Amino acid sequence: MRSRSESLEFALLGVLSQGPLHGYELRKRMTAIYGPFRALSFSVLYPQLHRMLEAGVIQESVSEEVGGSRRSRIVYAITDLGRARFDAISSSSEPDSWEDESFEVRFAFFGPTPQRNRLQILEGRHDKLTEKAKILRSELEKSPEGIDRYLVEWRRHSLESAEREIAWLQEMINTERKSS
Repeated sequence: MRSRSESLEFALLGVLSQGPLHGYELRKRMTAIYGPFRALSFSVLYPQLHRMLEAGVIQESVSEEVGGSRRSRIVYAITDLGRARFDAISSSSEPDSWEDESFEVRFAFFGPTPQRNRLQILEGRHDKLTEKAKILRSELEKSPEGIDRYLVEWRRHSLESAEREIAWLQEMINTERKSS
């Protein structure tokens, strides 16, 4: 999942693998995955759904609303091709799987991911953050005279965040190893 579009496609396939949904409900579920501070606008969602329709990984149907509304809604569902694509991505553990955005989306669908791949992704993320923490620690130790104190604080905050995630990842790795 090298691009935001691929990451979004994987997340949409994951959500739709749980059952068909209309656009508004899809957006709500995606917001739950990405979090409230990374808004997913309809201007991003619908073009992605259109690309996925063209690729044949999802299909759409029109559903008549019940409960007094006269509006019909387009409902999206995963196809066999889409399920195969979702399964293939879930079963992979490429280095981009532990990049920031890809990791969050992959982790949201760790349930259907094979245990071996979960472990590889967690270990890859752990190694990546350990390297990042090493770089941040080095930058903090040799901060030049006169550097903006806010930049120093940002680096310190980034290091502390990385260290917390490293500790959490180690717990997750230990849990995965025990369950195998």
